[in-house]
Amino acid sequence: MITQSALEMRDALAEGGSLIGLDTGTKTIGVALCDREWRFATAGTTIRRTKFAADKAQIRAIVAERGVKGIVIGLPLNMDGSESPRSQGARAMARNLEDLGLPILLWDERWTTQAAERAMIEQDFSRAKRAERIDSHAAALILQGAIDALAGSAF
Repeated sequence: MITQSALEMRDALAEGGSLIGLDTGTKTIGVALCDREWRFATAGTTIRRTKFAADKAQIRAIVAERGVKGIVIGLPLNMDGSESPRSQGARAMARNLEDLGLPILLWDERWTTQAAERAMIEQDFSRAKRAERIDSHAAALILQGAIDALAGSAF
């Protein structure tokens, strides 16, 4: 199941469980994870993209290791809410991960990278550390927004 509705995702995850958040780009995939109660999203790793089969294998390994019950993928939208050219890439990622058998939520990711960078600057991350971790921190912001909605605080 692929959806853009937090309500549909919540129905599919009636028993809760850990989620993985993905910020997909052309060169990297930022990964974040949340607790089973959908309270806190934390930045995880950054996957350097190669062939999709290898990327998927890494995602599958994280899903298995952490007992993930659902996937949240950042959906890049234009400022007016319309889909951007990059939206197709996020949708393709969702379709390609669908065979993992987990519900997938496409979540608006507008401004997450900028917000992550601002937060990292405020925490005095060096440029090198920011470049290394920006995607996983953006994934954490995407996932936090989604779990806030799933938990009912953003309805």
